[in-house]
Amino acid sequence: MSGIKGKVVAITGAGSGIGEATALLLAERGARLVLGARRSERLAEVVARIEKAGGAAVHIRTDVTRRDDLHALVALAGERFGRLDVLVSNAGVGTISPLDDLRVEEWDHMVDVNVKGVLHGIGAALPVFRAQGAGHFITIASTAAFRIVPTMAVYAGTKFAVRAICEGLRQEAGGSLRVTTVSPGATVTDFAEASTNSRVRADITRMRDDIAIPPDAIARAIAFAIEQPAAVDVNEIVVRPTAQS
Repeated sequence: MSGIKGKVVAITGAGSGIGEATALLLAERGARLVLGARRSERLAEVVARIEKAGGAAVHIRTDVTRRDDLHALVALAGERFGRLDVLVSNAGVGTISPLDDLRVEEWDHMVDVNVKGVLHGIGAALPVFRAQGAGHFITIASTAAFRIVPTMAVYAGTKFAVRAICEGLRQEAGGSLRVTTVSPGATVTDFAEASTNSRVRADITRMRDDIAIPPDAIARAIAFAIEQPAAVDVNEIVVRPTAQS
């Protein structure tokens, strides 16, 4: 099955930012959505917008650090729509700071969300995709997976790991599964607010306000990968502001 119409797509981190924009765009193009995030009230609002426009969506509270939550998200797709065609692993956190700050708990949290969260999604969806004989993993990385800058050492490390895991998955997937990594640059999201270092937070906020692109730019890249014919696997997409170095 090619195109987007009728496909069942699960999205983590779907309550705001890139996840929300992706859900709205794919619903507009006829996908059926299974939305997960930690904030159930935000998910309910997104589902209501989709349903008001005539689309189909369900939601479930999902913390990607909890393996069982990813299995519940995938199971909900099967219960409500009979299958799962695409898993968009979008949930992520960027509590960036200089290593000298020694914010070790924040380092651990980034690893838990950005790396283990992706692995939990793979663990939940891979058996389903294998049983179906088809499926598509789409994972949101970052331009930090290509370029390391001060204050982003740990964050970049998690995103390098995501690229490595997804490339390994692609090589193991065989001819029936597709694997795509989308790496956004500066995007209008709440990324900056996550940093507890006030100087870093101000720097990221300034860059966002000066050059960031809207989250629907990333949503369009995700849609492009999904809508390709089944034999076409778009493996990596980097989307950044023209002004970003």
